[in-house]
Amino acid sequence: MRKFVIMGVQGSGKGTQAKMLADDLDLVHISVGDIFRWNVQSHTKLGAQVKRIVASGHLVGDDLVESVVRERLASHDWNYGFIIDGFPRNARQAEFFLESYDIDGVIYLDLPGEEVYRRVLARRLCSRCGLDYNLIASRPAVEDTCDVCGGQLLTRSDDNPEALAVRLREYHEKTRPVMETFQRKEYVAIIDARRPAADVQAEIREHFDLPKLS
Repeated sequence: MRKFVIMGVQGSGKGTQAKMLADDLDLVHISVGDIFRWNVQSHTKLGAQVKRIVASGHLVGDDLVESVVRERLASHDWNYGFIIDGFPRNARQAEFFLESYDIDGVIYLDLPGEEVYRRVLARRLCSRCGLDYNLIASRPAVEDTCDVCGGQLLTRSDDNPEALAVRLREYHEKTRPVMETFQRKEYVAIIDARRPAADVQAEIREHFDLPKLS
């Protein structure tokens, strides 16, 4: 059984790298962001709460994130392991995570601020099926139209320079102590996320002695 944490700022490719690992190694990809987005799109009470927070440019509170992760991991549907992103969010949660789960490693995708802005501000989301696009790497065949369902592509409400600046500041302030906690255990692999996705994935696998991508 393999258990990993993947960390990095928005736009660093966490979802892409996690999915590549999960699909090939039969891991469950647990994305806190995806859980919240599903709740927003499904108009749940949790979704309404998250929508208000995100629209203001702030990160969802630690207590709310922790409760969602606890509930998700308690389902124990990860027979071969999991890879989780969006958690832990602070040093206390990192300590709890290390005590509760025998993790194999932490993948930190390092991306400079200017590249974060370039990638995040190019993101689009299908208003109908929720499929993600990026105008840099995955443009739709027809402008502003989803290739799969024909829905309109929209910019996320929090994908603007002002909100992104707030998120980046809060992320780095909170991530620093988390990284220090994990680094004391020598679990962390710092990966340059500016390169193509396949190259990033290859370095992750080499660092943790995982099977090469087939």
